[in-house]
Amino acid sequence: MDPSARMLRLLSLLQTHRYWPGEELSERLSVSPRTLRRDIDRLRELGYTVDASRGVAGGYQLRAGASLPPLLLEDEEAVAIAVGLRTSAAGAVSGMEETSVQALTKVIALMPPRLRRRMDAVRSQTDNAAWGGGPVIDPDVLTTLAQACRDDELVRFGYTARDADPTERRVEPLRLVSLGRRWYLVAYDRDRQDWRSFRLDRIGEVTTTGQRYRPRELPAADAVAFVQSGIRRIPQRYDVRVRVATRAEVASRAVGQWGEVQEVDGGCVLTMNVDSLSWPVMVLAQLEAEFTVESPVELRELVGRVADRFARAGTRPS
Repeated sequence: MDPSARMLRLLSLLQTHRYWPGEELSERLSVSPRTLRRDIDRLRELGYTVDASRGVAGGYQLRAGASLPPLLLEDEEAVAIAVGLRTSAAGAVSGMEETSVQALTKVIALMPPRLRRRMDAVRSQTDNAAWGGGPVIDPDVLTTLAQACRDDELVRFGYTARDADPTERRVEPLRLVSLGRRWYLVAYDRDRQDWRSFRLDRIGEVTTTGQRYRPRELPAADAVAFVQSGIRRIPQRYDVRVRVATRAEVASRAVGQWGEVQEVDGGCVLTMNVDSLSWPVMVLAQLEAEFTVESPVELRELVGRVADRFARAGTRPS
């Protein structure tokens, strides 16, 4: 491994902020203890604060500093950051659009020419459009909760549930989940002694307590499955059931996490629980397959009106 790649690998290991015995780091990097010490000194020269303990069980740990030292990124990591910043410029976090554009400009300016050409190809061949009509979340709420999840720190916040009065919550945050434009916090509610998912756009100011906890076992495969299960249990205005003449995997790709698909003879059955019928109509139009609306009646009527409107548009002279 060449010295530059080895330094990048060393920094990647240290950035987990765990304590690394010197012998284990040397084995990971396939270097002698003396070479490891020289590499640690080089990181310190770059501005990274690396604490060291001597002795037989000596080792190293990267200290979280107040200032940001120079970043060492592999090509794919740099491009991933730039693409992520472009995406966040049209995202759901309030006030992040302009900040993301500024950060993107700085990142691209630091890239070598070959990476700038790759990013320019992405920029020139991509059209961004902000998602409209979705909830907007406070970036301070997002970042504070993310840090609390990482550090296993108890937090307090005000929460306004659907059709309910504001309440104060004291929770053990586990994970953040992003579903489209909606963000959720999966956490254990200390007062209710049960797991809950909270929509971030309904969370008020978050207060960290400094109190650590031992993470509990989530009663689900993962945080995403837990949130999706909770969403399906929420009463919605319409129970949609449509028989579609297409393969189940095709319908599953179209509906994503917002519905369920069951394979039957001659096709599949698509079920959704929604507040608005506009989304089922878009899914059915995207499938380009014959279908029969079994319920509700309102969806059948809406499909008829949309079909008439499209038919009229298709017969008009250009």
